[in-house]
Amino acid sequence: MRIGIPKEVKYEEKRVALVPAGVDALIKAGHTVYLQKGAGEASHFLDDEYKSLGAKIVYSTEELFQRSEIIAKVARITEEESEYLQENQILFSFLQLVVSEKRVLSNLLAKKVTAIGYELIENETGLPVLHSMSEIAGPVSIQVAEGLLESKTSFGRGVLLGGITGVAPAAVVIIGAGVVGTSAAKAALGRGAQVIVLDRDLNRLRKIDETFQRKITTVMANSYTISRGVKFADVLIGAVLMKGEKTPHLVTEEMVKTMKEGAVIVDVSIDQGGCVETSRPTTISNPVFNTHNVIHYCVPNMPALVARTASYGLTNASLNYLLDIADKGLSAAVIEDSGLSKGICTHNGYCSNEIIADTFNVEYRRIHFFSTN
Repeated sequence: MRIGIPKEVKYEEKRVALVPAGVDALIKAGHTVYLQKGAGEASHFLDDEYKSLGAKIVYSTEELFQRSEIIAKVARITEEESEYLQENQILFSFLQLVVSEKRVLSNLLAKKVTAIGYELIENETGLPVLHSMSEIAGPVSIQVAEGLLESKTSFGRGVLLGGITGVAPAAVVIIGAGVVGTSAAKAALGRGAQVIVLDRDLNRLRKIDETFQRKITTVMANSYTISRGVKFADVLIGAVLMKGEKTPHLVTEEMVKTMKEGAVIVDVSIDQGGCVETSRPTTISNPVFNTHNVIHYCVPNMPALVARTASYGLTNASLNYLLDIADKGLSAAVIEDSGLSKGICTHNGYCSNEIIADTFNVEYRRIHFFSTN
């Protein structure tokens, strides 16, 4: 099959969908890979690296889409990019359609694109492709918060995350005990912070207790405990995930008003709407704003801060799915892997994800694939 890797057009998206090692695997399996010129440069993967492995360089987004049967990208597809989609094409990406423009969905349906959302693919342990990015977002959220606590700005609280002898460390409150929350807790604990994790799932909290040998405080999440945690926090990490849905505002504006002056919110959930009512999307170059004397950091593509690591992680997690479809065809790959089918949002002109269909008031149809053997 012909696989295309476009240059990401979303503002300050520095990741690339496949690193050279992934392209090498596809070409050695007998497939053709097209790379848009400069697609890997922001992650320090040069065109010549890809060319030396046999990839073909193309010079425009339109040409890349026209030549490819499968499009592998990172950020959710923009309205402009969706205009280039071809009839019956396969699209791999972090789709996040529930917070996308309706025109994007309309183009996917009109062109009968099979759109597969990385964030929705499942396996026996969870969401494997999303997991790779969540493992990055957690530690990065602490890295970011640590800098924002410093006195380098007029509203920085001036607190050392781990404290010193005789001076208490910062209190890091994490809402959500999934992959982001757990990896953020690990990073914060490693820096010496006081760490509190809230979640509605007791089993997840038990796992936190066991993993960190009760060095982290775990609390059952409800509106009362969240409001107390928010008030206590020097750093609040929003790590809530509702698979395929908009994230609910678990932290209200009234709660934010009770926070310490100069406290930091890092809303990792912002890529699906955010779990803090006062959050709004920001960018890597202009990442923060101040509301109610609380610093907000709300960058949707946080893993792009470490684009090279993130590109390797994404390739490691997604390559086998690409190979399965390219080697076996879509039907056979989906029949053999029901977890892959969970990622399919549109197929053959219909929306195959009920949440997205309800969000945009379009017809929902379950997908059916039949063996061609």
